[in-house]
Amino acid sequence: MSLVCPHQPHCPGCPRLATPGLPPEPLGRLTALAERAGIPAPVLHESPPTAFRRRARLAIRGRSDAPKLGIFEAGTHRAVHIPRCLVHHPVLSRVVAQVRDALSRHRVPTYSDSAHAGLARYLQVVVERETERAQVTLVTNDSSPKSVEPLLADLAQLVGDTLQGLWWNGNPERTNTILGPHFEHVAGERYVRDVSGDARLFYPPGAFGQSNLDLAMQLAAEVRALAAPGERVAELYAGVGAIGLGLATSASSLDLNELGAGSLEGLSAGVAALPSLHREKVHVHPGSAGACAPLVESAGFVIVDPPRKGLDPELLAQLCRTPPARLAYVSCDVASFERDSEQLLRALRLRSLAAYDLFPHTEHVETLAVFERN
Repeated sequence: MSLVCPHQPHCPGCPRLATPGLPPEPLGRLTALAERAGIPAPVLHESPPTAFRRRARLAIRGRSDAPKLGIFEAGTHRAVHIPRCLVHHPVLSRVVAQVRDALSRHRVPTYSDSAHAGLARYLQVVVERETERAQVTLVTNDSSPKSVEPLLADLAQLVGDTLQGLWWNGNPERTNTILGPHFEHVAGERYVRDVSGDARLFYPPGAFGQSNLDLAMQLAAEVRALAAPGERVAELYAGVGAIGLGLATSASSLDLNELGAGSLEGLSAGVAALPSLHREKVHVHPGSAGACAPLVESAGFVIVDPPRKGLDPELLAQLCRTPPARLAYVSCDVASFERDSEQLLRALRLRSLAAYDLFPHTEHVETLAVFERN
């Protein structure tokens, strides 16, 4: 069935909306890699085509009495208002509409990129799977929430019904970065909650999280299934622990590395929520993955989930120098994964590949590659 978006062509978010299936270019590169390694073609995991996005960051621009909430038109700072976005979860769309109405009622000045003026800058919404309620974070061009306190008080009335939690974030700098350094919890729960195996997960608003969460957690479960009971496990770029924290019950030891402050806060909360018997086996290592590369030496099973740029050079060198028995590499960029694989295949052999359509209607896929020591 062909989908028709009411916001195209101005909205650039789904360039492959009219073309079903995973994008052929990255899929072809993964298939060629599998052929060279003498293994079967990548296993494909498709996403529902609509209503899969549980996390969104939307620009707030336009007039204060009729603000636009959406994403920028390609190459501009002109926000495309997307109230009927096909890929947004229905709860997300409903919450965005409620926030827009509140912004309009309070006539909050919207941000201007060219003038670096106005207050309402961005809106982040995360829909919790367990409750189908949303964590809302309002980003303003200020270092204090005082100027929008009436608006925040209005939005706080939605907590318990539509909202799971409400946060303010201050980003007063002239920058394209969405979240600023200032956070204040306003009402409701502090964290969005989820699960990784038997472990609880906690997402503060500054933590990294996947937008296509249902499929992402399916991938995470596939990775955990690769671990042998009683094994020493190390995960680098662990985030809040969405993949590896669920191995605390079965691993003999679990080392988790993360750099981001928001993700470290969530990871610490997840570790603290473990039963003491399992909590004692978990060790959190703040800092870059490169600095924590020596964790690989003592681990039988290593998990890496780097950003788009790929593995830190120090970690890549360590994996080649002291390869683990098994390595699960989760990648959001085929080009950096191919580059890293060239190095890894000198010390490891590729056992399997899988492609997950975490980013439907785009040219990107999420890859799960499993390597074994030669």
